[in-house]
Amino acid sequence: MAPRIQLEKAAWRWVESVKPEEIGQQHIELAYRVNLPACKRGACRRNCKGNPNCLVGIGEQAWLGEIDENAFHNIDDPNSERRDKNTFVGLTNLGATCYVNTFLQVWFHNLELRWTLYQCHNPRAQEHNLESDYEPESICEHLQYLFALLQNSNRKYIDPSGLVKALGLDTGQQQDAQEFSKLFLSLLEDTLSKQKDPNLQNIIQRQFCGQFSYVTVCNQCGRSSALPSRFYELELNIQGHKNLTECVTEFLKEEKLDGENRYFCESCQSKQSATRRIKLHSLPPTLNLQLMRFVFDRQTGHKKKLNTFISFPEQLDMGPFLEGKEDQKCVYELSAVLIHRGISAYSGHYIAHVKDARTGDWYKFNDEEIEKMEGKKLQLGIEEDIAETVKSQTRKPKCSKGYHCSRNAYMLVYKVQEEEESSDPSRTNVQVPAFLQRLVDQDNHKFEEWCSEMADMRKQSVDKGKAKHEEVKELYELLPTTDGEPYEFIPLDWLKKWLDDSTATKEVDNSLFLCSHGKLHPDKVGDSKRVSMQAAELLYERYGGGPRLDESSLCSECVGQRCRVLRLKNQLNEDYKEVSNLVKRTLSGEGYWVGKASLRSWRQLALEQLEEDEHGTKYSNGQTNGLGPHISSRDFGSELSEGNEDDMKTFNEDIVCTHGGLSILETERKLVSSEVWNKLRVYFSKAPEFNQNQESCHQCLTLEQEEKDNEAVSKMMALDQKNQLLNLFHEKNRPTLSKWPQGSDVLYVVPLFFVDEWRKFIRRPTKSSPVSNVGNTLLLCPHGGFMFTYDSLIGGDAQHIALLWPNEWEVISRLFIVDQAISIHCFTQTTPGGPSPRFTTQPDLCWECRESFLFQQQRDLREYTQATIYIRKVIEDKRMIKEAAPEMTASSSEAEEEKEEHPKVDGERDPDFSQQTALVQKTKEDLADPDFPDDSLSETTWCQSQDGAKRLKLCDDGAVSAPAVPVTNMSNMTKLGGIRRSTRHRKLRGEKALIVSANQTLKELKIQIMHAFSVAPFDQNLSIDGKSLTDDSATLGSLGIIPECIICLKADEPIADYAAMDDVYQVRMPEEGFKGTGLLGH
Repeated sequence: MAPRIQLEKAAWRWVESVKPEEIGQQHIELAYRVNLPACKRGACRRNCKGNPNCLVGIGEQAWLGEIDENAFHNIDDPNSERRDKNTFVGLTNLGATCYVNTFLQVWFHNLELRWTLYQCHNPRAQEHNLESDYEPESICEHLQYLFALLQNSNRKYIDPSGLVKALGLDTGQQQDAQEFSKLFLSLLEDTLSKQKDPNLQNIIQRQFCGQFSYVTVCNQCGRSSALPSRFYELELNIQGHKNLTECVTEFLKEEKLDGENRYFCESCQSKQSATRRIKLHSLPPTLNLQLMRFVFDRQTGHKKKLNTFISFPEQLDMGPFLEGKEDQKCVYELSAVLIHRGISAYSGHYIAHVKDARTGDWYKFNDEEIEKMEGKKLQLGIEEDIAETVKSQTRKPKCSKGYHCSRNAYMLVYKVQEEEESSDPSRTNVQVPAFLQRLVDQDNHKFEEWCSEMADMRKQSVDKGKAKHEEVKELYELLPTTDGEPYEFIPLDWLKKWLDDSTATKEVDNSLFLCSHGKLHPDKVGDSKRVSMQAAELLYERYGGGPRLDESSLCSECVGQRCRVLRLKNQLNEDYKEVSNLVKRTLSGEGYWVGKASLRSWRQLALEQLEEDEHGTKYSNGQTNGLGPHISSRDFGSELSEGNEDDMKTFNEDIVCTHGGLSILETERKLVSSEVWNKLRVYFSKAPEFNQNQESCHQCLTLEQEEKDNEAVSKMMALDQKNQLLNLFHEKNRPTLSKWPQGSDVLYVVPLFFVDEWRKFIRRPTKSSPVSNVGNTLLLCPHGGFMFTYDSLIGGDAQHIALLWPNEWEVISRLFIVDQAISIHCFTQTTPGGPSPRFTTQPDLCWECRESFLFQQQRDLREYTQATIYIRKVIEDKRMIKEAAPEMTASSSEAEEEKEEHPKVDGERDPDFSQQTALVQKTKEDLADPDFPDDSLSETTWCQSQDGAKRLKLCDDGAVSAPAVPVTNMSNMTKLGGIRRSTRHRKLRGEKALIVSANQTLKELKIQIMHAFSVAPFDQNLSIDGKSLTDDSATLGSLGIIPECIICLKADEPIADYAAMDDVYQVRMPEEGFKGTGLLGH
């Protein structure tokens, strides 16, 4: 079938020769493509959307032919969750709890520990009513129930969330596995110590506890002192070693105590050089050897993993390492290897290889997945195939028979070798007690019910699918129509969803396909399909819906409208050429006013409107270019009279004034002949019409005359005010506070904003509004007190005010409304050092509001987000060479700002310059103030802060606002009469900008610096203004770090191996460990 666009063109090709009034039924059927041939199966790869008779490729392929019943459901076989015969049960990983799962599996395979836990007294489990779920409370109860499920559950894996929740562990955070092992065994030991049976109280000690002593020998007198101690695992250093024997030997080796580390000898009664070593006295039946893979890295200040290969035997003889007790059994067999996959100490995955004590088979426990090793041998395999941390790859050393080699093993578990006849059968074949088996049977019963429920759901889905299969085969054969038979239209999307078994079939909805006449819209034919009346009856009977669209739903009105529009589009180019020629002719006879902008763009406007009408849409704002419903000319905004062609939507709207009459702007319109106007009206039948005798809008003419009169009054007013305040306007002979004028004991104060607005009016009286109010209350606090001191005005606050001579104030008081007079008085006070001038203000200074603002300003400097600070790297306690030179990357505009610019001396200042100087001199602290106003400054505005202090915006439109209150930090403030400089920070070589927040800690800042400078946090020495920053937990705000400040960085030494910092890049927050969990008694 031809493409959709070609089908649409072919459906309307007849309009070129048929007028709208000549349309017949055959033309309507052509427009709705009723007679297009239907596509056959195999002829179309996908459905032809332009052909309503194409029923191929709508999803029927999945239903025609034989279907596998598994396609009718997405439910997995519940038996896949069932435990395989002669295998163990896995544990669900709750997010990052793989380290917990590995130890639980290792402890479960300790038969002595499992048997002991089963013997613990548990009245809650024994008396539990099976009608409700059993919920253990104590750690012992949780472990007891978990072990029973691991032993006799029918599930492939079980959920340990009860135990994890009881311990208070964070399931989303991976913790130190070795620390977890120590803390959990300690907690279990404490819990079992409360049992009444003595044999149960010390099972942890009997299984895991050995004894050694620290023996110290004085080199002076030879006195030997021993400090006995117990251990539950031996922590072996692996750095620099190749095998387990070397690690144990180093653990027991002699250590010299000399120098500052000398030993205090009781016999000598003084510090003496000595030797110290560890003596092993007894070993437990289960020997846990912790390989210290996770060590503290001094350079990064964090843990890192040692990926060192260590060789260890399947059979370990500890006899050579024991002191005395020759009758003790010293030969151990390897029973478990705990593995950590990954190169980082802060991420990775934990698994365990465990030997079945009853059969001798090795199993790999990987959370839910359990794999039996072949040949009753330990096979570490892929656990060693990880990425290297350094460029030079380390080859795996060859292992002798009976030995294994690993760079990921972090814990080895050895069991003492026992003779077969000496083993207790009840301890090797541990049975679940009856009271626990009841609970396991209850859980197994729930699992079987779940399996049965899933099987029923699968069966229901299959039965439903088979019924749908028969329905589709029956109805799809009835869908095609034949010539002369009645038919209906059904939405294509509905048919696709009906054939898509994954979604529920809803009722048929044709409401979106209707035109404004309540019939089928011609444009929606491509999204619907023509089906037989018999098939439609069955579909509506089973699924309902509507409205139903049959052959009587073909809309002749829409077809006629489309025919007219298409004919006009074809005729548009010819009419455009003709109108262009007619406009050039000399006008004779009656004429009509047409907007020049409309005349320039009328073809584009007509084309847009025709295209809208062709698709049955209108502009969202109701304007229809004169073709739609009548629009009142009063709806046109005043801006339309300016002839903006880009914004124009309606023809001739550009000569309609705001009152709906003819615009008074004769230059924006053109007189055209009636012949031109008649051709334009064909396209814009509702456009505003004005003949040549139409008078311009009387209201607009009246307003125009009033505006001219007002401009004349404003010019006279401006000239009069300028003559009376000539020096103020030209800024000549101005008083200054730094040099109080002789012969005057009082100066008056007004806001600089008032003076600037007044000058603006004087310069352009017809474009600016006259100033009526001085607005001195803007310089006062809510209590009516003045907000400036004489010293602060000298220091720079004078940039917000203007000083007036007394005679100027008299004129100001006469010409403008004065809300509050503000003056500065100078008087002479006699002091021991002689007479000196003193200054007062009227009204007096309000100390309360001034101090409140200063406090608020300081607080704002401590509470910021997303602010910029600069880190400058220094070498040998000196800032980098060429520090004074800006970076070469500085823009030319920045370089221009560095040029010094001398303003005119007092009395000769540029009237446009005073305000700009005040703005350039604004400090960055003010701009960073979150309370600082930044709205449009077309009028004077106050901003009220939380403590009641006010701030004033004193600038023109588009300028940066400046507060009308004193600024405490004057380091970046240029004093009056000084040199104007840029306040933008100059980045230097070796300096980088960082984005920080006040509540960020110093440690988090050091990590940012590490990314920017490749200097580890441990090697960073930071300082600000000579003060060292050392408290990593302190926030930047509390350390006095404010926006735009410069922090100096001095690195102790460069780090050559950046790969060693991998762990630090992954750490963002301080380690909490098991703080707050049940392992620490919380």
